[in-house]
Amino acid sequence: MANDVEPADIRILEALQDDGRLTNQALADKVGLSTSPSWRRVRHLEETGVIQGYKAVLDRKAIGLGVLAFIRVKIDSHSEEEAEAFAAEVIGLDEVVACYSIAGDADFLLQVVSPDLDAYADFAMSTLRRLPRIKEMQTTFVLKEIKAFDGLPLRFADKRT
Repeated sequence: MANDVEPADIRILEALQDDGRLTNQALADKVGLSTSPSWRRVRHLEETGVIQGYKAVLDRKAIGLGVLAFIRVKIDSHSEEEAEAFAAEVIGLDEVVACYSIAGDADFLLQVVSPDLDAYADFAMSTLRRLPRIKEMQTTFVLKEIKAFDGLPLRFADKRT
């Protein structure tokens, strides 16, 4: 996909990662294009799935989600069917904000938010631990967020820039 991304596209993506609410005129001005080519490039990036959507970035603490944890999960079986079944169940859990299939000594890494430690304990013991196929769970609590996700590093997106 990176070979399909032009230098002008990179500038557009950088600008939209910084501010997804830019008007087309403001975006065009910021990236040095006229409005029509800017609009066409944005539409193309959306249609090809490079831009997958627009969202507000929320402060989790300000909305009452004081606990951030990562949970490494091992499942009983390493079959693709079992992994897909586990993933399908995890997708429906609101507390799980991200889930990754990983290599190493665990099968999945879950990023979980919760209002407080009591709510986390209830979720972990009453919901997550009761999912079938879980062999082992290990939780790591975040004490302080040093660098939260703030967009992808676009300098790697295209070697022609």
